[in-house]
Amino acid sequence: MHSWGTRLLAASTTAALLLIATCAAASALDAFHVPSVEAQAHVTKINRFHKQINGNDKVTLTFSLSANLESLFTWNTKQVFAFVTAEYETAKNSLNQVSLWDKIIPDKDQANVQVEVKSKYPLTDQGTSLRGKKVQLVLHWHIMPNAGAMIRGKMPLSGFTLPDTYTS
Repeated sequence: MHSWGTRLLAASTTAALLLIATCAAASALDAFHVPSVEAQAHVTKINRFHKQINGNDKVTLTFSLSANLESLFTWNTKQVFAFVTAEYETAKNSLNQVSLWDKIIPDKDQANVQVEVKSKYPLTDQGTSLRGKKVQLVLHWHIMPNAGAMIRGKMPLSGFTLPDTYTS
């Protein structure tokens, strides 16, 4: 007959294999989920646009965001990290991204975001290349699952043009 230690080892090995199989199935099923995010944003006010003492341009702005992120949640979603970036081109870099706002959304009940907010972080660029620059707002999200790989996505929102002169 088998000892109690052998039986315990066999039971724990079986339980571990079932847990691994369940996690793998959860990850595989999430790969087929295609979310349909609906979002809009627009800049309502350029609060301040000035040149800092160190010579860099700095912009603070107010924007409104309306986003329905409920489709990002599945039975395997732990939370969603959503953030809005300002993206623009300069002579030195083909893509510059500056985060303006972020939020952790813990569940589907809080996934309908309606805010008008002063940018949480200022739009700062090295040098004086922001005057008259076209800027695109982009909504990004990172889905953090209970098991499996993190899934990322993004959606371009609206664009705006910064003033040709400093406002203060």
